[in-house]
Amino acid sequence: MDIQVGDIVKLKKQHPCGSQEWEVLRIGADFRLKCAGCGHQIMIARKLVEKNVREIRKKA
Repeated sequence: MDIQVGDIVKLKKQHPCGSQEWEVLRIGADFRLKCAGCGHQIMIARKLVEKNVREIRKKA
């Protein structure tokens, strides 16, 4: 899966704020994602991100 820093990923489940879109801030064994709706940041395992991605929008 070709995900780069700065890309916007749409995940299967939405964040409690209602947004399904996350900005990729860091890539490695874990991903740091920032919610596009409220700005909350999370660390999530690469395996979980790759399993739950529906769509990838590349940075401009």
